Amino acid sequence: MPLARIQYPSPGFSQHWKEPAGKNMLKRVSSLPTVEEIQQFNSLYLKCDTLADKVVVDLFEGLGHKQGHALLNTLLEKGLEAVPEIPDSLRNVYTQSYNLPSWLDDDLMQTGAEFCQRAGLFSLVTLRNYSLMGGYESAAINKPLIFTGALKAGPAKRLSDTLAFWVDATGTGAMKPGAVGFNATIKIRIVHALARYYTRKSPEWSDDQWGIPVNEGDMIATYLGFSLVFLEGLYMQGFQPSEEEVKGIFHLWKYIGYMLGIHADLLPENKEQAIQTLYKWTMTQPPADGDTLALAHALMTAPLTVTFPEKNWQKKLLVKIYLGFNYFYLGKHACKRMKLPFTVFVCVPYISACINSINEYKIKLFPKLRQRAVQKGREAQVKITDAFLLSTGYGK
Repeated sequence: MPLARIQYPSPGFSQHWKEPAGKNMLKRVSSLPTVEEIQQFNSLYLKCDTLADKVVVDLFEGLGHKQGHALLNTLLEKGLEAVPEIPDSLRNVYTQSYNLPSWLDDDLMQTGAEFCQRAGLFSLVTLRNYSLMGGYESAAINKPLIFTGALKAGPAKRLSDTLAFWVDATGTGAMKPGAVGFNATIKIRIVHALARYYTRKSPEWSDDQWGIPVNEGDMIATYLGFSLVFLEGLYMQGFQPSEEEVKGIFHLWKYIGYMLGIHADLLPENKEQAIQTLYKWTMTQPPADGDTLALAHALMTAPLTVTFPEKNWQKKLLVKIYLGFNYFYLGKHACKRMKLPFTVFVCVPYISACINSINEYKIKLFPKLRQRAVQKGREAQVKITDAFLLSTGYGK
């Protein structure tokens, strides 16, 4: 029996492929997925990370949340020797993570991380205003957020978690075993399982309606938001990554997706595969509903709810600038569907795209400038992220 969430063709997302950004993507694929292939992808909404689910039952249900979180943090910070008595399920997830896949290429992964870094603050702007806001067009993928209280908690927690994870995962050497990004990924995998477990315990949740919470299909879509959509957004902003940098982006996020419990053979390795996979996911998505519209509006007004920047006029200006980027990335039809007001500040991303194009041309002429851009871009990302986390109360 097909899930109630499946609507083909999607009344909202199908429009994306008629917009300039979508049309440009389709030019890069040799063929579109068939209806049968899309239906096969739909089966992933009923599959999930069962290994991590077992950890939730054994660790948090068995020991309680306070002791469970303390044990998990000790394990990630100090290793197995510091916590010899842990549930077998957690030991299995932990040791499995240290079994590096044969296809992993450290150099290629680092190349991808360095491109994330050299894009500087535009990496963060793209993630927020393209990847994250664009995802609110689908009621289905965001429904677990409602059940876990994301709307009541406000956007600050999700923005903080997403930013902190992205910065941790894209640092130099961050995904090496035991490094900060590596450990953060293991923790996020368990957090996803926690969200899935408690969402399914709600009597109002229906797998027949929405699929399993935080399922494999929606996880792949999230992966595409960090890789393909992120990359496309930076193209739109005038960045011109090399062929090796593009390969690096997909390799880095394939490994992160694998670490999060997604089967490696489901994760695209290149741009064409990624576009075809995104097409499969988008073409069956239900449109935004009241819950996701509320999430989108909360994200829009998020700068007004934190203490960074300090001045009220700066916060109001930031809301307008971010709206300009929303319209630039998503197009007017998507923004109107999500009830995002139009702003004349849509001119800002066009200006920044011109400046970025000039800087990219300089880097091509003088390759030594690339490493300087990586360093300056990373410093800006860490500085802004730390300031934002501190302003939300979720800083370290």
